[in-house]
Amino acid sequence: MNTAYHSGSLAVQQRFGVRQLADHVGRSITPGIRPVAAAFLEAQPMLMIGAADHEGRVWSTLLTGAPGFVRATGPHTVSVAAALPEGTPEGAPIGTLALDPRTRRRMRLNGIARPSARGFTIEAEQVFSNCPKYLQKRELYGSDPAHRPGAGATRHGEALTPDQLRRVRAADTFFVSTAAPDGVDTSHRGGNPGFVRAAGPRELSWRDYPGNAMFLTLGNLESDGRAGLLFLDWETGTTLQLSGLAHTEYGPEGRVTRFRVDRTVETPAGSPLRWSPPEYSPSNPPTP
Repeated sequence: MNTAYHSGSLAVQQRFGVRQLADHVGRSITPGIRPVAAAFLEAQPMLMIGAADHEGRVWSTLLTGAPGFVRATGPHTVSVAAALPEGTPEGAPIGTLALDPRTRRRMRLNGIARPSARGFTIEAEQVFSNCPKYLQKRELYGSDPAHRPGAGATRHGEALTPDQLRRVRAADTFFVSTAAPDGVDTSHRGGNPGFVRAAGPRELSWRDYPGNAMFLTLGNLESDGRAGLLFLDWETGTTLQLSGLAHTEYGPEGRVTRFRVDRTVETPAGSPLRWSPPEYSPSNPPTP
């Protein structure tokens, strides 16, 4: 049995008859950072990080910096020149995702975070790449030279506003962080605009498209329903973070994940990066 998976992921793999495939794919998960992975990390201007705060709420957060702000300092250690998300306990498990929209490449690195003089370090426990499915291609226009961290008024809430609902329904990408007994994972979800459905200011859902058969996100939700979503306005840099509970339903529509919003945080111009409009992935299924 592949020890890369906990009981939640194993249960979902068993449900869909992909245990053998999942074991084969799971061999790509290693505790070490290979040179190609280190080079990819160092070239990225952004990193998504998932972690639970002191209250146990899971959040997905965007970190940015000049290429090199994330770098491997050893075969099992990464240094990040940024602060940990507010409320993240020292020694907390975190799940990170490095994604390059320019090349449709992505890599996940999960481990233990600790503060450092530079920002924080990650002791890597799981490192692996994912395929480019459902990734929209974007070019990086550059970084806003007038950007000042914290300059915009951060807005907190317990439900989505009408404007936030509009942006969620128009999104082609979001990031989802989930927790389980063995750690935290951050993943990407993409599709044509409209693939995220909003039944109301606290109720979101999306279809789970075919992927790599690992079922890491769905497996985590089987074990622990806490989740954090991150929506990014690629052109303005505004970030929208949602924290709440999620579960997956299996029915005529296939796998559908339903998320209930408990907390929201919107940060205008939270990112200095400015990206082009998308070139949609040819893998995206049509939306109704």
